[in-house]
Amino acid sequence: MKQFLSFLLLLPIVTHISSSQGIVKDLDVDVQAVLDSLVAEEDTDNDKKITIDDPHIPQTNRGDKRFWITSRGGTRYEVTGVYSLSNLLQELTLAKESGRTEFRAERIFEPPVDRFSRMIREHYWDGLTRRIDEEHLPPILADDKARTTDGNSYLYIPSADTFALNYFSSVAKERPELRLNVVQLPEHITPEYVRHLDGRHGLLPLALRKRGSRVEGVPFVVPGGRFNEMYGWDSYFIVLGLLNDGRVELARDMVENFVYEIDHYGKILNANRTYFLTRSQPPFLTSMIKAVYARLPRNRETRDWLRRSVEAAMKEYREVWMSPARLTPIGLNRYFDEGFGQPPEVEPGHFDAAYLKFAAKYGMSPKDLERAYTAGNLRAPDIDDYFVHDRCMRESGHDTSYRLENCCAHLATVDLNSLLYKFEIDIATILEKEFRGSLRLAGGRTERSRDWKNLARQRKERMTRFLWNTERGMFFDYDVNLQKQRQYVSATILYPLWAELATAEQAALLVKNALPLLEMPGGIVSSTEDSRGPLGPERPPRQWDYPNGWAPHQMIVWQGLLNYGYAREAHRLIYRWLFTMTLNAANYNGTIPEKFDVVLRSHQVFAEYGNVGTAFAYITREGFGWTNASFQVGVSLLPPHLKDRLNQLIPPEWIF
Repeated sequence: MKQFLSFLLLLPIVTHISSSQGIVKDLDVDVQAVLDSLVAEEDTDNDKKITIDDPHIPQTNRGDKRFWITSRGGTRYEVTGVYSLSNLLQELTLAKESGRTEFRAERIFEPPVDRFSRMIREHYWDGLTRRIDEEHLPPILADDKARTTDGNSYLYIPSADTFALNYFSSVAKERPELRLNVVQLPEHITPEYVRHLDGRHGLLPLALRKRGSRVEGVPFVVPGGRFNEMYGWDSYFIVLGLLNDGRVELARDMVENFVYEIDHYGKILNANRTYFLTRSQPPFLTSMIKAVYARLPRNRETRDWLRRSVEAAMKEYREVWMSPARLTPIGLNRYFDEGFGQPPEVEPGHFDAAYLKFAAKYGMSPKDLERAYTAGNLRAPDIDDYFVHDRCMRESGHDTSYRLENCCAHLATVDLNSLLYKFEIDIATILEKEFRGSLRLAGGRTERSRDWKNLARQRKERMTRFLWNTERGMFFDYDVNLQKQRQYVSATILYPLWAELATAEQAALLVKNALPLLEMPGGIVSSTEDSRGPLGPERPPRQWDYPNGWAPHQMIVWQGLLNYGYAREAHRLIYRWLFTMTLNAANYNGTIPEKFDVVLRSHQVFAEYGNVGTAFAYITREGFGWTNASFQVGVSLLPPHLKDRLNQLIPPEWIF
């Protein structure tokens, strides 16, 4: 009861701006004057937001969560409560930016679920959309991650893309203020080549297209915050959100850019920067293709698109995921990164705890050890090995987690092999339904549905043999070096439900045994506290572990449960996550961040990189890509009566 009462204190109080005819729809005011007054009175902690953390200052009555607006006609209107006041701040900001003197007053009191869903649909996707072309290059090149030792910007062009080379070379010549160096990549990109770029790493272009005489970059959606690149697995979940909101062409363009990456860089990259050339990310391409194709008209153009896309997926499967580097002796797959040494993209200080572990052995301080190692002045096989695993972990997308730290290269993981099982099934299904069971490729090879089904069958058998634990009724990662399962309980245990490779009996056991361990007040947690283990100076918090929850895990688990008929459990988890999102957005000026502490139902997460998507002034422009998507998809899956309760911010424990 105490916990519930504390939530009641956080709930927004709504007082309507009303007239004799009902709620006022439009209000004519001096927008700048009202905005200045609102900020002065209610933003008492000076963070350019109105949140529940703004203290009330009794002697001045500032921050009392009550504010009066005077219209140009002289009528006074009262607005009360954090949620309504923060909405007022946002609507005034939008009015100011568009040069309007009126703003839509009714939106101050918009039900929270409706408001946040509308903001994602109408504003955030556009705020997250990027292109790599002359017009859109400057802000991307200004990204802190593009900083180089010589102060110039670098754009590295694939060796086979002469059109892009000519285009961007012309841009560099005509726009000297960009200080842009256009460099052609070698035909064969080696880890050594990537390593020698340290200090001069740069952006990798994506697909270009011509619109008449104009060249433009094919658009893509970025995660948000400090990320201005197209990321591997983020994009699948973003595509689901785009499709939910009717942005079919933009979703299709995302696939186009991935096909470009496979054709020109050999893989779907972690993201399109040069230091990611040795690394991919979890394979969701066929799932993206199927989701987009289902929304396209059936004609010759879309069939050609499907053919090109599925051919690229087959190439990625064989050349990346089934390569010797990622295939283990048991016939299952692992994550890997062909690069070596400390990843250059990681922020200063991130590896302090790692170097602390090695410092005593080498008789050096952690900082001196890091400097000596990164400069190549120290031979340290154990540190080399640490970074092999670290890079593999980054390909998994779960960077970082104690599930994978210092062991990832040895693991045939549940998540990767579930994804590849679905990849194989997806290709088999596409060939069967769209190409009459077989497809002859440009090189002469014929791909048959039955062969891909056989690959999936073999993978399922191996996963049952090596990853399924009969005693505990769960799937676990398998350490091929130690030849035993690593019984680390994480959200990835539930991936086989999403991939539909679990039997009905296995699904029932997962729901019975794994779900109670992973279900928290705010949704599915990344791992259990027991599996994560104790924390300390040499074991700092990791963002993909307890108590944090992430949008991709939620969406995978929801769909997995629905696949096997566990609708009540799915709705309960959807509600928990959406309640966490809605409560935080209502109390913190519309904040939609990268992740949440799902134990405390809070966006205040400080592990590793903190929480991307929380730094903005007055109004968020973008939220965070896959979190936005989880909100849109989640709302679409909720029955109407649960959406109504969510709009009232009724905590899940009072419903389920």
